[in-house]
Amino acid sequence: LRTDMTSISVVPLGAGQDVGRSCILVSIAGRRIMFDCGMHAGFQDDRRFPDFTYITKQGSPNDYLDAVIVSHFHLDHCGALPYFTEMVGFDGPVYMTYPTKAICPILLEDYRKVTMERKASGEQINFFTSEMINKCMAKVRPVSLHEEVHVDADLVIKPYYAGHVLGAAMFLVRVGDAQSVLYTGDYNMTPDRHLGPAWVDRCRPSLLITESTYATTVRDSKRSRERDFCEKVQRCVEQGGKVLIPVFALGRAQELCILLETYWERMNLKVPIYFSTGLAERANHYYKLFIAWTNEKIKQTFVDRNMFDYKHIRPLHDKSVIDNPGPMVVFATPGMLHAGQSLQIFKKWAPDERNMVVIPGYCVAGTVGYKIINGAKKIELGKQSLDVRMAVEYLSFSAHADARGIMQLVRMCQPRAVMLVHGESAKMDFLRQRIQQELQLPVLKPANGESVAIETEQVMVVEAPVGLLHRRDWSEPARLRAGLLLPPSESALPAKRPRLLARDAALKEAGLAEHSLRFTTSLSLWSPHSQLSDLVTKVHAVCARAVGDRLAQLQDGNTISVLDRVTVLVKPLPPVGRQQRDNFQLLVSYSFENEDLGSRLFSLLKQEAKIEQSL
Repeated sequence: LRTDMTSISVVPLGAGQDVGRSCILVSIAGRRIMFDCGMHAGFQDDRRFPDFTYITKQGSPNDYLDAVIVSHFHLDHCGALPYFTEMVGFDGPVYMTYPTKAICPILLEDYRKVTMERKASGEQINFFTSEMINKCMAKVRPVSLHEEVHVDADLVIKPYYAGHVLGAAMFLVRVGDAQSVLYTGDYNMTPDRHLGPAWVDRCRPSLLITESTYATTVRDSKRSRERDFCEKVQRCVEQGGKVLIPVFALGRAQELCILLETYWERMNLKVPIYFSTGLAERANHYYKLFIAWTNEKIKQTFVDRNMFDYKHIRPLHDKSVIDNPGPMVVFATPGMLHAGQSLQIFKKWAPDERNMVVIPGYCVAGTVGYKIINGAKKIELGKQSLDVRMAVEYLSFSAHADARGIMQLVRMCQPRAVMLVHGESAKMDFLRQRIQQELQLPVLKPANGESVAIETEQVMVVEAPVGLLHRRDWSEPARLRAGLLLPPSESALPAKRPRLLARDAALKEAGLAEHSLRFTTSLSLWSPHSQLSDLVTKVHAVCARAVGDRLAQLQDGNTISVLDRVTVLVKPLPPVGRQQRDNFQLLVSYSFENEDLGSRLFSLLKQEAKIEQSL
């Protein structure tokens, strides 16, 4: 049942018309939720984290927020979490899936180490410590897929499988039965070699907040892209070159490792393949641990052979290997060439035109990866200027949904409004227009720091017996007379939902006797020289045309039953005075519930019969 209009307020502190630093504040039915708490790879100053002063200027974050929800372990979604909990002072609760909780501290510690290396070189950096990471993770409450978690009596969260990376989840937040928000984080609607596709039921949220990284892209065949990737890598190493593949430790790393492992085996290639030690090794450990989150093929073959135990790919234990002569392939973190081992290897290999770097995913503006994708041949790295002579290939193996996938998700969950985040403004405009034209839904794309309110209809959920909902007359205009709305029964607690009961059940519960109210409308007819049977036949024909032959039944010679709900009686009247005409009376009788049908039949009979009305 729909009641008055209300609103949901949203403020992006990050990822508003931008990619990176995801942090979305949502106010819904008196509760405030923070979705994600990430860092921005394109900044090395205070702009790396969301602007938490928006919260602190209004008081303590514990008074302002009810919960923080982290969608997955990528740093642009969780990288600021220890800073927010331990340095800004939020005490929790923080919700994420079990794989995300297991892997987050590994990536956060690696991020801290890389950042501290810059601090050692003289930069002033206010950053979290290893101890703060541990204290932060102690505030996390892990959740399972499709588990409904009650934050309080009315606030419920429910995670759905998002694909993308191990443990990634979309979160549905619902307050009572009134309003709900589905936040996607990052997701992929296409299955890959190690993960399944994102899935959500028809939850019909008041607002869908979706990423839009690839809002204007419709990807080509994945198989042709994989073939192109493998052939270019093979061609480079056969010509004596080295191939650098910058990846994040989890996600694309495993996808491309499985792809090259399979290709190397099929082509019987002997060129060594390495991946970054430590981080990627532990990542593979967690893929084995959380095998249930992978796709069906991985799970089915796991007993016979673990797809993450590679034959042709080995850990890069000795960093001096990258200086060895001869061809090789190296997977190195991170994926945007903004820091870490991938950037160090890039510096050494970039001047040699025999070498190649393959960028397999999205790169944020300001990173080295973004610059070389866009054609930069000279890169300034601090005081160092680097000539880029190596080949640069951009082959998107991104685990984000493309435009087709985003539209598929919108149709799948059927929201009442859509908000685009985690994307570029111009690309959002294209997708917004498409959603508005094809699905007729309101679409918003707020910038960072911009507060928007989404008007939504207040919805009241009531409990009703199945038999009442299956009544044939439920779709008729009189449907609101089909039942009575009663307060919750004691047995209905703690759901506290009102109940819609059929009239009989409501009367029985209230201890009341049923009274029946009937209407009878009469018409006086004159039909010279007509027999009663002829007139009854004519009246029956009118009723049959209105509802169908089988639903207008002739009974007792002069009585017609219509739908078993309205009775039409034709009877002769004695002559009045000296009148020489045949008089008849037509009686149309119906109950209060069937007033619409009875009145309609009465009007039809009146029009057909050329009569004089006498009431």
